[in-house]
Amino acid sequence: MQSSEECRIGGHFWRCGKYCLALGTRTLIMGVINVTPDSFSDGGRFFDLQKAIAQGQKLIEEGADLLDIGGESSRPGSQPVSEETEKQRVLPVIEALVDCGVPLSVDTWKSGVADAACAMGASIINDITAFRGDPDMPKIAARHGCGVVLMHLRGTPATMQSLTDYADVIGEIHDFLQASVEIAKQAGVRADGIAVDPGIGFGKTPDQNILILRELQQFRDLGCPLLVGTSRKSFLGHYTGQPVDERLPATAGSVACVIARGADIVRVHDVAAMRDVARIADLIVRDDTDIAP
Repeated sequence: MQSSEECRIGGHFWRCGKYCLALGTRTLIMGVINVTPDSFSDGGRFFDLQKAIAQGQKLIEEGADLLDIGGESSRPGSQPVSEETEKQRVLPVIEALVDCGVPLSVDTWKSGVADAACAMGASIINDITAFRGDPDMPKIAARHGCGVVLMHLRGTPATMQSLTDYADVIGEIHDFLQASVEIAKQAGVRADGIAVDPGIGFGKTPDQNILILRELQQFRDLGCPLLVGTSRKSFLGHYTGQPVDERLPATAGSVACVIARGADIVRVHDVAAMRDVARIADLIVRDDTDIAP
């Protein structure tokens, strides 16, 4: 974590509100907190407020560099919840963790939820629609000066798995993200506050997910930090035959590979394990990573 002055002077950083996250020497770990009753990954284990807060504190102790807090499931086939319901789920968690010492990200595509979360102290808006779902989201992000994650998605979580007929999956994702970056910049979002995410598992077949990960470096020319989330996802189960709660080894393999192919941030559920995976991968692939224990 760098000071605002160091961020202003220069370097390779992701600016997220009052935080300035250094990039390049090691991979950043984004820990996931799903405050939903129907998450694909944890089945509502953290739907209770106190459990969600405790999980956030645990993830920080395990080495999370930032936390991503979401109140609406985006699993395939899921339906949206109301803005008010989403606020009731995420805002108390953000309020409780806002002074935890790491940036908080609100995982939402609704501008009203993002506005309230950033007013409460969230530093990042993680928008799975890449500013396509709510036309007011770009100006909300710009007004708060927060960091943003723009993710590729076709359709909605309810329809996305019926929309996998790409002519050029890499090229189409690249162009979509490039257009969203321009939308963000034109609205006044700082260029050094924008990260991109190719949207693994969102409107892609298992083979398409593998191809995206294999060709991840093609998204580097967007000039933005690259965030990738493979943790526990169904494409891993497709190839290994393992249920969601037994996908830790497959997740580890995918995380090591995305780091080797240029990811700056990995979004994960199992922070302690993936911290170790990232440490070893960084030592191997990043020349300027400190090798001292």
